[in-house]
Order: sequence, then C-alpha cells, then structure tokens
Amino acid sequence: MSCEEQAAEALRRAGHKVTPQRMLILRALRHADGHITASQITEQVREAYPFVDVSTVYRTLDVLKRMKLATMTDMGGGDAVFEWAPEEPHHHLICSSCGEISQVEHHYFDSLATQITRDFGFAPDLHHFAIFGLCRECQPGPGK
Repeated sequence: MSCEEQAAEALRRAGHKVTPQRMLILRALRHADGHITASQITEQVREAYPFVDVSTVYRTLDVLKRMKLATMTDMGGGDAVFEWAPEEPHHHLICSSCGEISQVEHHYFDSLATQITRDFGFAPDLHHFAIFGLCRECQPGPGK
C-alpha cells in the first residue's frame, strides 16, 4: 500500500471523505521537499484540478494537522508553512537578523515536556515549532 493509500485509509477511518481534491492536496504535501505554504499547494493542485478553492486546501490541511499527518509552523515569513509529519519530530531555530534556519532534534525538548506535564498537569504538543533568536554570527559581542 502506497503512502497516499495509507493516508486515504486513515482519513476514511477517521470519518472523512476521500475526494479527488483531498488526494491532490495530500499528494502535494506528501511529496513537497520540506515546508510548503497553502498557496503553493493550491497552485500545484490547480494544475490538475483548476477549480479547487483555497478554503478547501486550508480545511484539508487542518484535518491532516488534527490527525497528526501534517505539521504547521510559523517560520516568520508571513505565511504558515506545512510539512508532512516526519517520522521523528524536529524543530527549527530561526535567526531574527539574517534569517538562517537550523534544525533541532526533538530530544532537546523531552525534559521540557516532562517538566510542563509535572508542574502544570498540561500535556504539551511539542511536535513541530520554531524558536526565534540570534545565530552565533548575528549576536553582539566583542569585536563585532
């Protein structure tokens, strides 16, 4: 069974219709090379299905996000970006000055999740997010 067939089956099991538009949206997201905006997905889908509405794309992305098949992150560029949920969660460090983006593995946040749960009785969803700050090169320091 292909990855798209597996996702379609997951949609059905969750009670969602599997429409041609949804499958095109799913395919565009699944085969994107990293992060992609809803507008970019809409453009790709319109190549095969010209009358798809951007609201259909957003609704489908919301469904995929709630099902943990997709992640959404504000990378500071104005539009939220989406990504097919990776096997292993990852996060991003984004320099507010030069825009450099570094990937951070999830294990850095394991203790944070445990501490939040212990201290607040709250189960955080730390699956995919961005942290803004200054990279090494952009930080003020001696001689800079």
